[in-house]
Amino acid sequence: MTPRLIAIVGPTATGKTSLAVELAIRFDGEIIGADSRQVYRRMEIGTAKPTTGERSRARHHLIDVVEPDEPFSLGRWLELAQAALEDVWSRGGQPFLVGGTGQYVWALLEGWRVPRVPPQPEFRRRMEGREAAELFAEVRRIDPQAAERIGPSNRRRLIRALEVYEATGRPISYWQAKEPPDFETLVIGLRLPRDELYRRIDGRVERMMTTGLIEEARRLLAMGYSRELPSMSGIGYKEACAHLAGEITLAEAEARIKTETHRLARHQNTWFKADDPRIRWLDLPAGRHGAGEGALEEAERLVGEFLGREAAVQCASSRCRARGTTSCWSRRRTSSGTGARWRGRCATDTTARARTA
Repeated sequence: MTPRLIAIVGPTATGKTSLAVELAIRFDGEIIGADSRQVYRRMEIGTAKPTTGERSRARHHLIDVVEPDEPFSLGRWLELAQAALEDVWSRGGQPFLVGGTGQYVWALLEGWRVPRVPPQPEFRRRMEGREAAELFAEVRRIDPQAAERIGPSNRRRLIRALEVYEATGRPISYWQAKEPPDFETLVIGLRLPRDELYRRIDGRVERMMTTGLIEEARRLLAMGYSRELPSMSGIGYKEACAHLAGEITLAEAEARIKTETHRLARHQNTWFKADDPRIRWLDLPAGRHGAGEGALEEAERLVGEFLGREAAVQCASSRCRARGTTSCWSRRRTSSGTGARWRGRCATDTTARARTA
């Protein structure tokens, strides 16, 4: 049977993680993070990582994989993501790809070839000493397709094209081709009206500030992590470091974080377009936290149809409740009326009935 992957995407603060955890519980799933900031250890508050409770309810992958001063790239993430997928499938689990880093999501789902070539400082220094016209001529000689796409004035991309060729012996246009992956995919998108999305973002930022973002940044600086690092120059940490350096007030830091996160959300929408036929969009209700019950029910229906099986529901037998177990599940059989009572056989007590209301 062809392996299957379910992706949950959308802008920041739409409740992707909370929805994914509920679906993972119902479909024996594990979550693979697609967030370029949550890969860093020791950076909890500013990256809005899943809570301890969420991680205890569903296994998460690709969170806390590198130190803040370690290089990390799309190529490295793809290697880790593909290994995680194989691991989950090999154990009979259902992977859920969850995150708002569009480049990561589509690189995996579309099968991008990505050169595993980290920056080469010495090579780049040599290339920086050459004229743009000379760089362009060299790229055009080895890779006419890339030269036409890059143009003669983009020195950074011209140097990268030469760097990749130097390291791999293949032109960068080869690496930018796509190879269809060997799995089937369902993509579920979460979206909100812009005003509601901004309200949620602002509330999240305010919670970050009150729960210790500034202290987290102070602690990271004290550990020797420079504010110039890619990890420390991300939204939240950049502003916190500026405040700690006396460059802006606390109120200014909070306002800037909100503004920058609004901008991030708009950028994420360019990766996850409203008219993309691959995405099954769920419109979320205003004034609620997370995705909401209606979105959960619709997502559960979509996933069930995609997988060709029904969701599991948590056992409500007296024996399981007494044991506090979360591992016993019954299979949904019937529903009727508005009460949505589900019946099945309890794996712990075969004489009990399992149901949810």
